[in-house]
Parts: sequence; C-alpha cells; structure tokens
Amino acid sequence: MAKPGAQSEYDEVEGFAVAVVREELGWKLTTLKPSALDSLDDAELQLRELRATGAVFGLLDVDDEFFLIVRPAPAGAHVLLSDATAAVEYDIAADALDALHVDIPDIDPDELDDVDPWEEGDLSILADLGLPDAVLSIIVGDTDLYADEQIGMIAARLGFADELAAELDKLGR
Repeated sequence: MAKPGAQSEYDEVEGFAVAVVREELGWKLTTLKPSALDSLDDAELQLRELRATGAVFGLLDVDDEFFLIVRPAPAGAHVLLSDATAAVEYDIAADALDALHVDIPDIDPDELDDVDPWEEGDLSILADLGLPDAVLSIIVGDTDLYADEQIGMIAARLGFADELAAELDKLGR
C-alpha cells in the first residue's frame, strides 16, 4: 500500500532490478522480481536469498528517474539513492531515506522539476569492488543521464557491462 502522497499517480513502477554477484570467475547477474522496485525490504530480501559466497548487490532502476544500489550486510543493508527528491513520489525512495535515517525532503510535488537532485547514502558502497566513491559521485552527479545510463556506467567501470546488457536483453530493454 502506498504511503500518503507517494506513488498515487503510478499504478505500476517501470524499470528493472538486477542482482549482481562477484564470483571467482567473474560476474553473474540475475533479474529480481518486479516487487523489488516497490519496497526496499523486498529488494533486500531477494538479494539475501541468493546466498552467494561472493559480494552481492542490487542495482534498481526505478522509472528511469533514479536508481538505488542495495548491498546486504549483517548489520543491515548499505544503500545509495541517486536522487533523494524521488522520495516525495516513490515509496522505495522513501524507504531508502528511512533506512538512512534521513527525512523525506519537504518539497511540493509540483515543484520537483525545479529542484536539483542530490544523492543520499554510501558513495563508497562499491569501493571494495573497484568503484571509488569519487567516481561513483561523478556518475550520480551527472543529471543529464537517465538512471539506466548511470547504471550502465557503473557496470562498465566494474567490468560487467556485457552481462548487464545480456540480462536487460532478456527483459526486452
């Protein structure tokens, strides 16, 4: 159920959610169920169910408006939300800010187009895998790109662009 004022105009969130697993021989990507785009708890649960021995994280493109990186950890998931203003209209973005203990921005939904987006969360979320926080900051800060393009840049930088393209082809994207 949507929170008051959130996602009221959206029947179904578009986009994609993929789990990325770093294995000894490379990267393995798996598409998550669409419900991962609606709830941070659901996305985290799906990622934890993978039970991989290597590093696991999720890349979620929500309506090509913003993306999330979700990385399960024993003490709770690490999260990076590319656009905190999205929490005004999207439940999953509000969930991310809640997990980060950050208030939802007090912005009138009609004025969202006039507000510059900003990220919230852990920019070093993928640093141990080869994506320094400074580089991720540049990717997130490029607001001329759509969320899927930003995710593509992350995949290219970490070396799984071909695997991501193959997974997105399966989804017809």
